[in-house]
Formats: sequence, structure tokens, C-alpha cells
Amino acid sequence: MTLFDVVFSGNDTVYGLTEGAIDAAIEKHGADKAIAFPDTAYSLPCYYAVTGTKVATLGQLKEALGVVKTLMTREQKLNDAFMSGIATALCAEFIEVLKYIDGAAPYEAPCYGHLADAVIRELGVPLVTGDIPGVAVILGAAPTAQEGVDLVKSYQSQGILVTLVGGIIDQCEELGYKTGANVRVIPLGKDVTSVIHVVSVAVRAALIFGNIQPGDAAGLMKYTMERVPAFVNAFAPLDPVIVACGAGAIALGFPVITNEDTFKVPKSLIVQPDVSKFNATSLEARDIKIKITNIDIPVAFASAFEGEIIRRGDMQVEFDGSRVDCCELVMTKDASEIEDHKITLIGPDIDEMPVGSKQSICYVVEVAGKSMQSDFEPVFERKFHSYLNCVEGMMHTGQRDMIRIRVSKETFEAGFRAKHIGEVLYAKVKSEFAAVVDKCQVTIYTDPAECTRVRHEVAMSLFDKRDERLNTLTDEGVDVYYSCIMCQAFSPSHVCVVTPERLGLCGAVSWLDAKATNELDPQGPCQVITKERPIDERIGEYEDVNEAVQKLSQGALEDVSLYSIIEKPMTSCGCFECICGIEPLSNGVCIANREYAGMTPIGMTFSELASMTGGGVQTPGFMGHGKHFIASKKFMKAEGGVARIVWMPKELKEQVAERLNATAKELYGIDNFCDMIADETIAEDPETLLAYLEEKGHPALTMEPMM
Repeated sequence: MTLFDVVFSGNDTVYGLTEGAIDAAIEKHGADKAIAFPDTAYSLPCYYAVTGTKVATLGQLKEALGVVKTLMTREQKLNDAFMSGIATALCAEFIEVLKYIDGAAPYEAPCYGHLADAVIRELGVPLVTGDIPGVAVILGAAPTAQEGVDLVKSYQSQGILVTLVGGIIDQCEELGYKTGANVRVIPLGKDVTSVIHVVSVAVRAALIFGNIQPGDAAGLMKYTMERVPAFVNAFAPLDPVIVACGAGAIALGFPVITNEDTFKVPKSLIVQPDVSKFNATSLEARDIKIKITNIDIPVAFASAFEGEIIRRGDMQVEFDGSRVDCCELVMTKDASEIEDHKITLIGPDIDEMPVGSKQSICYVVEVAGKSMQSDFEPVFERKFHSYLNCVEGMMHTGQRDMIRIRVSKETFEAGFRAKHIGEVLYAKVKSEFAAVVDKCQVTIYTDPAECTRVRHEVAMSLFDKRDERLNTLTDEGVDVYYSCIMCQAFSPSHVCVVTPERLGLCGAVSWLDAKATNELDPQGPCQVITKERPIDERIGEYEDVNEAVQKLSQGALEDVSLYSIIEKPMTSCGCFECICGIEPLSNGVCIANREYAGMTPIGMTFSELASMTGGGVQTPGFMGHGKHFIASKKFMKAEGGVARIVWMPKELKEQVAERLNATAKELYGIDNFCDMIADETIAEDPETLLAYLEEKGHPALTMEPMM
């Protein structure tokens, strides 16, 4: 039996199971029964991406199965094997969607099953920045539970997103290994068909970030091969169904590494008998380079731990700035004042603190360098949140003097102490900011009196000076803007233009961040853009900005405005925090944030809005943006500004209320403007929204028509 025969056999088996499952579902529910995966704008994402057709009912699913049958050609050729692999994947998607009929929740913890569009967008930023350097799909059961867990941990410690299918899930549970999206080890399901849920992630990445058009199967496979750094580890024994699934993975550009002595396909189906070498073999096959920063701490350090939650019962100690004096601070010093890699602890260490207690902590990172600027200090500080969250068993929230840090009992028992916080901050500042930092020392205060002194006598005055500086930065007050093309790793034609009053749409790159990035890496993603030749200041269009956008998008974009949602709006990659869209009846705009899963008065969910806004294309009437931009005086300035905002989710409204109210007061003389803005507790349809706006006398109702 040849490899082709094995693939075809597995494909035939899955096709037969799929046909039987669909027929049984139609007999039970009827052909008009609605079907869909939850929280996605792409119906059945894989079938939609390959064919361009959305499937909404069981009858349409039966028709789609006929289309899948046409892919199942049987010549002994490589393309036939690949197409049979794709057909197998689509059949798996059909089987899986049947599990969700009538809003069923077919997966129980620890398994996730289908992953929402919002999860993929959340992964976008760490994927493009390299914090997630790859995606591992581990299928089946390892020879021993310990070997399986060791493999998972090896990937996790490198920041790789790990997805689990089959017996490896039970092996992780057997040894008590923590899994979950928050630690980037995601058990999908026990059935082999659940592997489609990670394939769906790759496929939707192409649709969301890559502007791949549904139905462009060749473009889809080219995109996933070149831009989605995924691979499969499949443990022996491999049955024909698994081999057929593997053919589908290979067709998408994902190599399969197995410990079974089977057929070999150079660079695609790789036999590695030693499971302990799966990691190295996989990274080499996918050409994934892991950035290693040696940090002298007794636990793992990786971006996979950034979402780890430390529960109260699991914590050794908590440092809580809302209850006691805490702060984190960067200060620029003269080189003569700093001893490089000096880490000083003033006060008791963690092993001297009562278990479960709340304690004070202040850590002051002093840096020196010929190219160091005080403007970089807050940029460094914002990174501390990520750095400390990358420590296994440590949770960090907040910034400045409102931080909270929890250290788990397990991490404490592994030997983690206060000085290790200094080791992390020192190592990351020196490695990431080597272009401007020559020397760095860290002082950690845990003595309550000293923490009070540092917070109130040193830190607060510096924070106030910085805020004053940031508040006076305007687009008119600077000579240059900056580009940001980090997201081009996934969205090749997208270019962010970052200004003092308009940060990057991911919410993570301010003008000062972009300025620092350019200083640190002049050839990097943030390039200087001059603004010397205005075309139309009303919409924020400049000749030199257009020239930069044309160059950086490789000609995909010709012109862009900075302040309009209708005329030449800026493109969106897919990593945006929020989407703003026109609501015609109210003559205003609705804003939805990524965390909001409900309906908007526009008649679309966030996922549905996002499906037409991302991918690096201009979409007049819709705009991706960061949360901070909502309260900017440049928000939709061409259309009248923030007075156009008529609806946003309640949680988002509360987050931006203080700044948005201040902006509306300054621009229009309106007090408590947010009280005029509806949310989901008031309206989810345009008629109810309009009635509320009329009751409140919302200014959008008397403004010039937007369209």
C-alpha cells in the first residue's frame, strides 16, 4: 500500500462518517435547520475560505458535501493526495459543526473546541511581534505521559502556542499539568476531527489579516505556508484518518513530525523516532528562530505565561498598590551613577513575608546610555507588565503606582525571591533596549516606609510631569509622524500612521512608542514620516504621508486620510481593539470593542464588523482603532468628531468616560456626554437607539448628514 492509498483510505472513511452524520441530522431536524459555529463571522470558516460559499443550513451542508466529493480524485499524484487531505479537513469541519446545533456546548473543560474570532484577533499582536513564534499541533498520545508533558512544556517555555488533540490531553491531566488559553496550551478535543479547530485558526488568520478572498484556495494555501508558522506532531500509531488529516496540514504548509516508522516526504512528513527531539526537528522544519534571553531565575520565562491567573489560594504573597504603597519607575541617570547589573533589595525578602499577605513593593530601574532620552522612560515602564507576566507563576496587572503582583506558591517553592524581579527587569531592558541602554541597575524596595517615600516623594512628581508632557503633545505640535508595519507579517498591505493624537489601532503603539522604536531600530517597523505638504488638513491628508504609505504598502495603497472614516480611511490589519461603523438612522457611529460579543445597532456583531474591516483594505464607513483614540480630538474630526458617537458597549463606555466627557466638554461645551451615548442595556436595534438619542437630545441628530 502506497502513501497515496493510505491518504485516500482515510479520506474515504471520514467522508463516509460525515455523510452518515449529515443524513442523520437532516432526518432529525430537517434540511432547513440552521447550523453555525458560535462567535465567528465566517460561517464554516474552512469551507468558506476554500470555496467562497457560506453554509447556513443542514440542506446547504449536504450540498457542500457534494462539492467536497469533487476534491476526492484518485490518481497517484501529489496534488490528489493534498486535495484529499483538504477534503478530509472539510469533512471534519462538517462533523464538528453538527455538534453545535441549537446552540449546544459540546466541549467541557479542559477542552475548548471551536475558538471564536476574537481569540484569533487577540493572538494577532503577539504573532506579528514574534512573542508567539509558532503554533504547535500535538496529536495523539505520547509513548509516556511524562514525555508528552515534557514536549508541551518545551514549546510553552519558548512562547509557542500549543494546541492538543486526543490522548495528549489525558496525559497532561494525569500529571496535573496546567492547560488553558491563558497559558497558551489549548486542549481542543479528544476526537481527531477536533483538529479542524486549529486549522480554522490558520484559515481565519488569512481572512482576517491577509485580505485573502474567500474562494481563493491557492492564495489561502500560499498565505498559510508563508505566514502562519504552524507544524504538527503526531504520535504513533498513525491510522489512515490521521494520515489523511496530515495530508491536509501539509497542503497548508504545515510539516508533520511523527515517531512512527512510516512513509517519508522531505520537509513535509518527517520521521523522528526520538520524541525528545520533536521540538528541535519541528522548529528546523518550519524555520522558526527562537529568541533566547538568558535570565537567572529558577522558573521558566516565556510569553506563554502572560495570561496566567494566580488565584488567591495559590499565591504566596501579593503586592497591591490599591491597598499599600507600590510603584514601578524608570529613571535616566548619568553613567557614573550606575553600576551595571547591580540589584539591591531594601526590606524583607519574600520568604520573610507571611503566606497570603499583602505587601508593599517599589522597583526603580535606573538606566544610562549616550542615546537614552527621558521620553523613553514610560515606554520601558509599559513593558514591565509583559516582562513580569512572562515569569511562570507570576501575575502582574496595572502600571505606575497602581500595580498588583502575585507570586504563586509553586514559584516561591522553586526558589523565586525578590531579587529575581530585578534579574528579569535587568535582562529584558538590556536586551530589548541595547541601542540606548549601556548600563542598568535595579533597586527593589519592600520596606513599607521606603515604599511610601519612593512613591510619594519620587515617583508621583515624575508621573505628573510626564502626563503634562503627553497632554500637550498634538499632531500640529510635532514635525513628523511615524509608520508602524509590525502587522505586515500577517497583513501585507496594512500601514499604521501613528500621530500624537492617534495611536496604533492595536492600542499598543503610541507616538512616543513609535519614536522610541525608530531610535532603537532605525531600519525597523517604525519609520519617520514627514508632514510638510498638506493636501487637505480637514481630513488629515498629506502628500508625504501618501508617498510613505504607497512605499510601505508596496503600492497596495495610494492615499490615506488620518481624520476621516468616509474619505480614504486608514486601513486595518485585524489586530484592532475597536471597530467604528456608521449607523445611518441616527446619523452617527457605533463602536464595538473586541471583548463585546453581543449585537450592535448596526445589525452586526464585532466579528461580523471585523470581517469586512480587516485585511489591510480601506473600508469607507468603517474603521479599526484603539480604545485610547475614542476620546481624541482628532477622532473622526472630518465628520464632526466625537459628537458622532451614539452607541458603544457599557463596559467600554465606562473605560473611556472620563476622557471622552472632557473632550466633549472642551469641543462642544457638553457636560456628561457619555450619558447621551446608548449601550447594549438601552438599545441593540436602530429604532430603539434613535428614540433614546431623541430623548437625550444627542448632537448627532442635528449634524450634517454623513452620507
